[in-house]
Amino acid sequence: MTHDHDIVLRPTPQQTQAALNPPAGRNGGDLVVETLQGLGATTVFGLPGQHALGMFDALRRSSLSYVGLRVENNAGFAADAYGRITGEVAPLLLSTGPGALMSLAALQEAAAASAPVLAVGSQVPSAGLGGGRHGYLHELRDQQASFRDVVKSVHTARTQSQIPSAIAAAWESALTAPHGPVWVEIPQDVLLAQTELPVVTAMDATPDEVVPRPELTAVAAHLLANARRPAIIAGGGAVRSDACGKLLALAERINAPVVTTFGGKGAFPWEHPLSLQSWLEDRHTTDFLEDADVLLVVGSGLGELSSNYHTFAPRGRVIQIEADAGKLGSNHDCLGIHADARLALSALLETVEPRQDETAPERVRTVLAAVRERIDAQELTLEQRLLASVREALPDTSPSFWDMTILAYWAWSAFDARHPNTMHSAQGAGGLGYGFPAALGAAAADPTRPVLAVSGDGGAMYSIAELATARQYELPVTWLIVDDGGYGILREYMTDAFGEATATELARPDFVALAESFGVPAVRTTPESLTEDLAKSFAEPGPSVVVLPAVLRMFAPTHL
Repeated sequence: MTHDHDIVLRPTPQQTQAALNPPAGRNGGDLVVETLQGLGATTVFGLPGQHALGMFDALRRSSLSYVGLRVENNAGFAADAYGRITGEVAPLLLSTGPGALMSLAALQEAAAASAPVLAVGSQVPSAGLGGGRHGYLHELRDQQASFRDVVKSVHTARTQSQIPSAIAAAWESALTAPHGPVWVEIPQDVLLAQTELPVVTAMDATPDEVVPRPELTAVAAHLLANARRPAIIAGGGAVRSDACGKLLALAERINAPVVTTFGGKGAFPWEHPLSLQSWLEDRHTTDFLEDADVLLVVGSGLGELSSNYHTFAPRGRVIQIEADAGKLGSNHDCLGIHADARLALSALLETVEPRQDETAPERVRTVLAAVRERIDAQELTLEQRLLASVREALPDTSPSFWDMTILAYWAWSAFDARHPNTMHSAQGAGGLGYGFPAALGAAAADPTRPVLAVSGDGGAMYSIAELATARQYELPVTWLIVDDGGYGILREYMTDAFGEATATELARPDFVALAESFGVPAVRTTPESLTEDLAKSFAEPGPSVVVLPAVLRMFAPTHL
């Protein structure tokens, strides 16, 4: 009897001849880029540095497209967005020490958002490894230790023969549900040394699927079919696993209202009769979900933002579908189903009995009306008008990337993403500077459609250097900068808590003139002309900047 693992693929005579006579002039860096190509990569992001030059030299002998950013953290954000948009591994090439460490904030966001980023960093020469304090440039006693608490897995290659296997293992780890960033490091001398190893050909690093246990889905199907007031919370896992169609089918079969988390924007149609939209930071929504006798949570760990700052206390039975086993039951007792969301919802659809409930749409309308009444009473018409203007101007299928800024916090709750996997923000880790470089990564993934980035003036200053990247690669990104003269949300927080704000007011440049100095067209807009100015920018090729001077306010929280 023959088993799959007994099958040996024998090389053809042509393959044997090519392997015996590899082209001259290759180094360890070639093994890196050949392995990435063999695994299916087409685009890499990064920033060169002294110890990583072997990899960057090899790029010119490859078919990989390279997108170079000006700061390693921004390169990481771009790779993060590429991974989110495509669902494919996004390679990120980095140098040692400061270059590597500059990527950590971006890799933390990728980890929180389950973006498959494969960071390949160089190391000091092999003789300097082991913490011996030899004084090499960029030397760290244990560079891996800085990454181990951030990424999914750490991989090393100390010899050239180890490079393909290390990168393939990292690739598989990045794509194993839940997706996430991984770290590979290779010493400088290993990357620079000439190699006589054969050219790396196609490799297979396909991960195993995370399949639900049938006894668990059977219990879940029974609970949902017999529930009186079921409800569903759909998180980012529903989007990443391409489970949105199955989510819709299940919700309609059991007549269960659905609310999407901020990471799950677009997972469920915004205007559907069963859609509670995304008003998670609202007590009316929290009360409704607490009243559910069976609550199905799909692809969410019910963390701080998804639980209205941990004020959510479900009274009914909770079923949690989650690919990250560490999140199962981490915040609430549940029937935990460790599985990819798409596979688990498929299993439920095969077994769950239809459930009739003509009251569900009316209960949804009641909640949404109460939310609207609460927001309208706060007289925040400017903020709602601006969000509506962005929605009107942005093409339905265009992705948007939102920095940590007040307009983005409104968008988390109030923006209709219209399509799955089109709205992304840095709400996973919460770091500034995400919006613009992430939008560049999305544009590199698909330059045929315009991309929107939204930042405040404080967050924009983290990314100004990438205007040069946008111009160099002619990436179709429109960058909306809301200029309120400082860190607007921190100004609100401090004023509310202490009566006045400290360290929140910022000197800033003339953003229009600054963008134009990079050769990027820019315009200063108003709330009245925002829709028109954005639409013009989206219609033009290449990058553009739209600056909106405005002081915005957040709606009042309900968790305090």
